[in-house]
Amino acid sequence: MIILIVIFIIFICWEIYETIYFRSEKFLTIKRRIESYVNNCNELNSHIESLKNTYLGINQLDYGQARYHDESRWNYKRPELKKQKYEPNIYNCSRTICDNARKQPFKYICKYFNIKATEESLSQFENVLNNFESAEQGKFLLKSEKENILNSIKNDIPTLIRVFGKKKLEKKLGFQSIDFSTTYFPRYTFKYVSSGGNASMQCDVVMDIENLNRFVNYLSETVKFKKSVAGQRSLMTSALRQKIMQRDNYTCKICGASTYVEPNLLLEIDHIVPVSKGGLTSEDNLRTLCWRCNRKKGAKIEYPYSSQNISPVENNNT
Repeated sequence: MIILIVIFIIFICWEIYETIYFRSEKFLTIKRRIESYVNNCNELNSHIESLKNTYLGINQLDYGQARYHDESRWNYKRPELKKQKYEPNIYNCSRTICDNARKQPFKYICKYFNIKATEESLSQFENVLNNFESAEQGKFLLKSEKENILNSIKNDIPTLIRVFGKKKLEKKLGFQSIDFSTTYFPRYTFKYVSSGGNASMQCDVVMDIENLNRFVNYLSETVKFKKSVAGQRSLMTSALRQKIMQRDNYTCKICGASTYVEPNLLLEIDHIVPVSKGGLTSEDNLRTLCWRCNRKKGAKIEYPYSSQNISPVENNNT
């Protein structure tokens, strides 16, 4: 009992200490000093979340709704039947299909989730891969930048607050939490449940970065390209992203920001002429942009250099 009372008193004292410190002028001065850096981190965090929400636009066919009544003697109310779900990313199938999907996942995803082997589907999955890879890179660059900011004020923060109240400190400074989960990766599920509901098996195909790269290559080998595109098009894969960044010396082609100056700068690959406006995924139509410039650009056509030889930085300020 005495131990519990002591713990309670320590807890109350700690709460009072934290409250007084976070309301102090000393802390508020530190917060104001790094406010612009924190805001920049939060903007990047929001940008990463928007990349993670990239919509494929490809779903299983809508076959309509129906009401089903089981008139059998046993009424089939066994465990696995109760857990059965009907969602766009789940295909309830036979045991044979489920097993074959394990062996040839891409083939069966295309067949049963209505993904046509077309240039449009290929472009959609390339876009998803491009955005998801930026999101994954961005999460760790953001974490590193956040740690740099916290280290810069390390000597100004009391040790007790820095060590035992780190999460609250970050929140009070205005940092948004970073979601490091990968649950946003699309998941296609083939599920078999026996008619009696006692047996089931499931095959999950998660479209992570590795699988998206492989799926893009799989689609490209199946797509019948238009003659005008066949010899010009490249595949927007992780390897091409890296090649374009290296070609552009890891420098934004609009504002000139570079990872040499900002080590934690998130760089992205942009179509100069957007695919939606007829642009191709080809090296001469791709360029490196920082996440800020890419977000501002949207789907507009903006060439990196004008005919009047205005520098990117000058053009950006006009």
